[in-house]
Amino acid sequence: MYLPLGLTGQAVLTVTDVDTAEAVGSGDVPVLATPRLLALAEAATVDAVREALPAELTSVGVRVELAHRLPTPVGATATATAKLESVDGRALRFAVVVRDDVDAEYLDEQGDAPDGRIVAEVTVERAAIDRARFMARLPEIKGTE
Repeated sequence: MYLPLGLTGQAVLTVTDVDTAEAVGSGDVPVLATPRLLALAEAATVDAVREALPAELTSVGVRVELAHRLPTPVGATATATAKLESVDGRALRFAVVVRDDVDAEYLDEQGDAPDGRIVAEVTVERAAIDRARFMARLPEIKGTE
């Protein structure tokens, strides 16, 4: 399987009350929860390879390294941008940067961060898999028919 390095993808989230640490149980403050930030980062990686993977393939997450550096309040918009950095067989490695628009006007005026504050940096490893084979190997759970 060939995927060109440098493929990019993006995912955007305007933070609401359901996205907070309070709501998802990962803390007790009303800011973007780390689990939601991780989901946003993974969505960006999926977007990066969506058009490039053959139709019978998909990718699944296998490993994550996440540094959540700044809080993003309710009402702010967070944008995750993923870049495919390496391909080793079926293993795909992405670098993801998550920015928000908090103080974006001020930052633009200062020339410091025109694309917004960097709130997280994430390394995501995914595996390219055959969708049908993957689903066929799932165990059947009794009582779910």
